[in-house]
Amino acid sequence: MPEVPERWRWFAEGRYGLFIHWGPYSMWGRGEQVLLRERLDQADYERQSCLWNPERYDPREWARVAKRAGMRYAVLTSRHHDGYCLWDSRLTDYTSAAQAPGRDFVREYVEAFRAEGLRVGLYYSFMDARIPAFWEGPAGLPEEWEAFREYIHGQVRELLTGYGKIDVFWFDGAWPRSQSELQSRELVEMMRGLQPDILINNRLGHVEAAAAGDEEAVEDAGLAAELGDFGTPEHRIVAEDRLWESCQVSTQRLWGYTIGERWRNTDHLLSFLVEAAVKGGNLLLNVGPKPDGTFPPEFVERVTAIGEWLKVHGEAIYGRGSGDVTEFVTYGWQTVRGNNLYLIIRFWDGRDTLTMPGLKSRVQRAVLLTTGQELEVNQSRDYLTLRGLPARPPTDLFPVIRLECDGEPEAWDWAKDRLWKYDPRINTEWAAARGRTVWVGK
Repeated sequence: MPEVPERWRWFAEGRYGLFIHWGPYSMWGRGEQVLLRERLDQADYERQSCLWNPERYDPREWARVAKRAGMRYAVLTSRHHDGYCLWDSRLTDYTSAAQAPGRDFVREYVEAFRAEGLRVGLYYSFMDARIPAFWEGPAGLPEEWEAFREYIHGQVRELLTGYGKIDVFWFDGAWPRSQSELQSRELVEMMRGLQPDILINNRLGHVEAAAAGDEEAVEDAGLAAELGDFGTPEHRIVAEDRLWESCQVSTQRLWGYTIGERWRNTDHLLSFLVEAAVKGGNLLLNVGPKPDGTFPPEFVERVTAIGEWLKVHGEAIYGRGSGDVTEFVTYGWQTVRGNNLYLIIRFWDGRDTLTMPGLKSRVQRAVLLTTGQELEVNQSRDYLTLRGLPARPPTDLFPVIRLECDGEPEAWDWAKDRLWKYDPRINTEWAAARGRTVWVGK
């Protein structure tokens, strides 16, 4: 990954953020895209949305939950695909300020999260499913499209001029429109003029020039072929050669509040965070607040438990670096911070010893971070063995061992490649040490 500018290091080191999908769609209790997925009557949906009034919305409590969870930033859906706006937009009356709540939810959110020391981000969907011009595009309804595009740019300007510093801007809903149709390049330039330090994600529309192989056209002004500063793999944890965060739901599938949705277990959610850190990226974990503005208790319970785990083990997660120094999948994961190699144990087998192969660096000290217990270290050229581990796992989640090495953790050449991903001939000598026939002992 290229060197990260100082102004964005907070993101690269923060590792863990809160995604909040919330709007009038929560009243239907069937996810954030119920209007589109069920092709609901547009006028009826709009009427009911204007009556939505979440009287228990308290972003200060949201921020406290995020803080206890160990999260470092948050991203709120200022406008989702249904077009309803959570701020006091001067460009439409389809807003929380103009309709039943009479409140600027974005302002309250920004102020509450800043007060807790958290970075603030805003999500904005290009799509407004109510507007025919979005579906027809400039070819179908050219004049209406031009007006709608100006509306989009104008709303982004509002969000970046009315609420102080915004740390992250998270676009979505560009499909089926292209970057040229949306004038995404001009939009990004305007945003950087308003807020030079802002981080902008990569969902800014299709790139026609890139598809045609015109690299010069899509790398103008130092911007990547995919406009934006960081990647956003969704429902997947896939490393990229730039800043990236995996956005994941805490339930089984949907992002907005859904009645009866099944919740993932705490260790499942924590494994998302660990895997993202191992691969050098972030986790943006989603919650869909209830129609009244409160977080589901199932979510609060799970992220609070993760927050307690991070209080003890956070040094293995926060900060620059990645992991996977040598083979360790039969136990769990590894992360690296400076000269420390952290072993995050997913499978606690109750044995007194733990052996890992291939670590070249000399281990000077090993500590079971979960309890503070120092472990006995025995290290040969090819194997590290730790002794003195307790029979019972010292935490309900993942115990962590910190290995303090004599330099940045490094593996022997034969141990650097993971299984199934190397030249198979490196195993020839190893196998030949046993013999060369299919017969035992020959």
